[in-house]
Amino acid sequence: MRRALAALFGRFRQTVALFDDDVVAPIDYPGLAEGLRVYAIGDIHGRADLVRSLFARIDADRATSESGDEAIEVYLGDYIDKGPRSADVIELLMERATIRPCVFLRGNHEELLLAFIRGEATAAMAAKWLSFGGTATALSYGVTRIPAVQDGTDPQFARDLSDKVPETHMAFLDRTVTQFVVPPYAFVHAGVRPSVAMVQQDEHDLMWIRDAFLNYEGPLEHIIVHGHTPAMAIEFRANRINVDTGAYATGRLSCIRLDPSGVWVLPTAETASIGHVSGSGRL
Repeated sequence: MRRALAALFGRFRQTVALFDDDVVAPIDYPGLAEGLRVYAIGDIHGRADLVRSLFARIDADRATSESGDEAIEVYLGDYIDKGPRSADVIELLMERATIRPCVFLRGNHEELLLAFIRGEATAAMAAKWLSFGGTATALSYGVTRIPAVQDGTDPQFARDLSDKVPETHMAFLDRTVTQFVVPPYAFVHAGVRPSVAMVQQDEHDLMWIRDAFLNYEGPLEHIIVHGHTPAMAIEFRANRINVDTGAYATGRLSCIRLDPSGVWVLPTAETASIGHVSGSGRL
């Protein structure tokens, strides 16, 4: 199993495995202001089947809080692609936002879909999107005529997809943001460029960066909570927390709670079984 998942993720990142219990993170992270808790959710990637159970886990945890506490759900991006039900995921998140305070970050996969539908994607970008899970998203919206990867800019395919994606879904994607700050934490999809102030970060980095951020061990302006790079378990580092546990492949959609006492891991009911995956490698 580890070998199979490592092949899907591109490389196996060493992590602290915390799956079964509601436990405090292994690093003594600072707390939030009194009366505030934030739930940060990792990359969903088309796994609508995991989203409802995630909502139930968060709601059960919220029931343990003080009645006056403010709770915000921060979704770290990459809601679409790879898994089979991207359209359903967007619908569920839109519904969730009508009953709970939510922040939706933009992942690189949402960025590619928006560029494709707007006609802004180059041939290379379109091919990359299709080969890394975009086909699954198109199918989830009922598009049946899928071009070969090298023909990703096929005008008819672009028109078909644009016609099938509801305006409400496009509006949802347009409203996604690239960063959300709750001191001393900042929430982004991929990471930040070290030594660059948060207000000056390049949006492309916030959605795409990897090694320059992941390999940096020094202090940052904020502790960064992110996804984008799937790992076998939640990664806890002094300067960052990676909540992406490859839900599309593992069946494990991870969530952490940040509150005045620090950082906690919500238990997961999912098992680490290989799910339906469309697209290979990482993006």
